[in-house]
Amino acid sequence: MATKAYYPVNEIAKGKTGFTSSTRAIIEAAFYGNNVVKVTSLREAYKLAANSPGTIVTDMPIYEPERLGLDQGSKVLLFNDGGITGRFAAARRIVGKPGVNQGELNKIIMDGIYDTRYKKMYHAEAFIGLDPEFMVKAHLLIPEGEENILYNWMLNFQYESDKYEEMYKNSKLYNEPDIYIFSDPQWKGAPNQSFCLESCLSYFHTEANCACILGMRYFGEHKKGTLTLAWAMANRNGYASCHGGQKEFTKADGSRFVAGVFGLSGSGKSTITHATHNNKFKSIKVLHDDAFVINAETCSSVALEPSYFDKTNDYPTGCKDNKYLLTVQNCSATMDEFGKIQIVTEDLRNGNGRAIKSKIWSPNRVDKFDSPIKAIFWIMKDLTLPPVVKLKGASLAAVMGATLATKRTNAERLAKGVDPNALVVEPYANPFRTYPLANDYSKFKDLVEKKNVDCYIINTGDFMGKKINKEVTLGLIEDIVEEKATFKQWGPFSDIEIYEIEGFIPNLKDAEYVKAMKARMQDRLNYVTNLETKDEGYDKLPQDAAEAIKHVVEQSETL
Repeated sequence: MATKAYYPVNEIAKGKTGFTSSTRAIIEAAFYGNNVVKVTSLREAYKLAANSPGTIVTDMPIYEPERLGLDQGSKVLLFNDGGITGRFAAARRIVGKPGVNQGELNKIIMDGIYDTRYKKMYHAEAFIGLDPEFMVKAHLLIPEGEENILYNWMLNFQYESDKYEEMYKNSKLYNEPDIYIFSDPQWKGAPNQSFCLESCLSYFHTEANCACILGMRYFGEHKKGTLTLAWAMANRNGYASCHGGQKEFTKADGSRFVAGVFGLSGSGKSTITHATHNNKFKSIKVLHDDAFVINAETCSSVALEPSYFDKTNDYPTGCKDNKYLLTVQNCSATMDEFGKIQIVTEDLRNGNGRAIKSKIWSPNRVDKFDSPIKAIFWIMKDLTLPPVVKLKGASLAAVMGATLATKRTNAERLAKGVDPNALVVEPYANPFRTYPLANDYSKFKDLVEKKNVDCYIINTGDFMGKKINKEVTLGLIEDIVEEKATFKQWGPFSDIEIYEIEGFIPNLKDAEYVKAMKARMQDRLNYVTNLETKDEGYDKLPQDAAEAIKHVVEQSETL
């Protein structure tokens, strides 16, 4: 898949591809100003970032930099953003959603772009998607002083190397324009307006493949903003968009088992994705642990990013995995006994310290799985759920993904008044969706119903006060892959089966437990029914979704 960057003169007309949106017209024009400097290589981006005021050039060498498009001797760069160290979902405004005034927001970004006319602006390009089946080109425009965001963006996605340039040229051209993202983290807000929160705006017109990010310094906003547009494009072109991890097990008999795990930051999806399972399988390959797409027809999968954006809290100073770090954000630094600058991790400075980690870290990485996906695992933290259950009906499988329950993490910056400890529902573990939820529901339902993909829920939190450790989770996944897991109907639930694991068997005669479990199922039903009126029904699901979860609630009443 390739997108359009250039247009014959007779195709440059209102209403044609690339010319359907006033928002895009405002954003794209900024890329051609005489204050714009194009950054054409990762080496150039590195030098700009290393020399940007405030950058800490550590004494930690980048491992095998030539393989990544960098010079020998390149170092890990550390940059701290200030007090903002997480994403701010409340700043998102999406064209097409109820209450979003495109005309007013367009005026704000017009002024925001005008205010950068005396700034040097850097223009970078990258590919989103790592296989000719799905590759789109993205452009980022960002002002001088923000070179670290620029460099991180080029590292996180695929910079334009000779290999991927050739691959992109051989990709099928789709009737979609390139992605354009304008960013000014230095923006101070618009006077006398009520469309932005705390001088922040993250404005998307996904149908036109463009966005404007203002007043937001955290790199994660740029990473997820770019993925937001790529996922929306994938959704329009026959793919299921996935915020999760995917791996392929090759068993002793040579058969392959591709599993997708879906969960938010902190759910354990990365741990599950990269687990080696004590080498008990013939081989394990990893697609990615955060972003990929599934072809709805062939069930093949393509990774969207080469590198990893990890929490540094998991990697203490001196940890062997730090060998593969490329850049670090929002961490401290110190000097070792040799006078060398080292990073200080473990969230000492602040929560949600982050690092971009090289693709080389995972020696079994691939960019595409041709083998069809066999199983989907919704990762939840719901204390009423046992470590694993299997969902039989396609509607129930899809709606349980749409009501994926979890807890918030410090990767998010919350609006005032939001309880950080509340249990929340995040459909398909993807808070970055910019199109109606029903689109994802139908894609995942079809995978189960038409492609015979099995669907499970795994609880990686607590079960009625007892912690479910990673050994339990990895063990049950191994049993499923090896077809050793014996599932049976769970109590009265006709479409839910349980694999009983010692120490975590639900007592359906325990009134307190049954009451809590009923309440959580009712919460899911309430969530689905509330979608019918919330935001004027923008995310309303088909009737069979509510019916599937209602059936579970009704069956729970027999306990």
